[in-house]
Amino acid sequence: MAVTVATLLRMAGKELSKTSPTPRLDAEILLAHVLNVPRSHLYARPEQRLDGDKLRHFTLLTIARQKGRPVAYLTGRRDFWAMSLKVTSATLIPRPETELLVEEALRCIPVESRWYLADLGTGSGAIALALAIERPHCIITATDISEAALDVARDNAHTLGIRNVEFLQGEWFAPVSGRRFAAIVSNPPYVPDEDPHLLSGDVRFEPRRALTGGPDGLAPIRKIALRASVHLEAGGVLLLEHGYDQGERVRTLLSSAGFTDIRSIRDLADHERVTLGRFGD
Repeated sequence: MAVTVATLLRMAGKELSKTSPTPRLDAEILLAHVLNVPRSHLYARPEQRLDGDKLRHFTLLTIARQKGRPVAYLTGRRDFWAMSLKVTSATLIPRPETELLVEEALRCIPVESRWYLADLGTGSGAIALALAIERPHCIITATDISEAALDVARDNAHTLGIRNVEFLQGEWFAPVSGRRFAAIVSNPPYVPDEDPHLLSGDVRFEPRRALTGGPDGLAPIRKIALRASVHLEAGGVLLLEHGYDQGERVRTLLSSAGFTDIRSIRDLADHERVTLGRFGD
């Protein structure tokens, strides 16, 4: 039996409210995905009816979301910095707070610069591709230890027609031995291994290796901070995303590694989320 868009959204929203903090939004995104239309279409055509394969597809997606599977993994897409990015279970789901890292990096990189930049732990390529779009004369090298994640990032670059990013497999600086950059950015794993939040929400389904950073969450940041000076040009800048309560410790790490002009930037929730520092003159 055919069911209208309005009825489906009402029914799905009610079911998803038992497990999701954003039930109506989830239902709209999933239904728009099934219909291959923008969400605005659902409001313009609430009387449209679904049956057959499309209705079954939407029902299966709704059930999967009820069980906690992230919407981005169900649709295979996530919006970030005005881009629609492919995401899979091999990559973290790009989050709005990471756009703050991009914003701060762009403040450090002149518009017409022809710098060499690095993005460590690129995942879906979100940060590298955003920088590539905004600074088209720069060359960005994006590294990741996961070849599966790099396959996703390369697909995103190809779909978006971005050609000023190279993707290299390896942990942090391993693939760029002997190379220097004017700026290095990273959103590394920074969640403590035993953080209880790992047992709830979307992160249950995301790759654990891309989330956890040792007992205190700072092991990857320590590695990056200690090695960054070898790969930064004089006066180069390192920008790191980190946990909401890690700003002071990250500033201490950068200071111990010889960085100056160190500062942290707060996100919209007023948490210190990004810390940066410069190395050399």
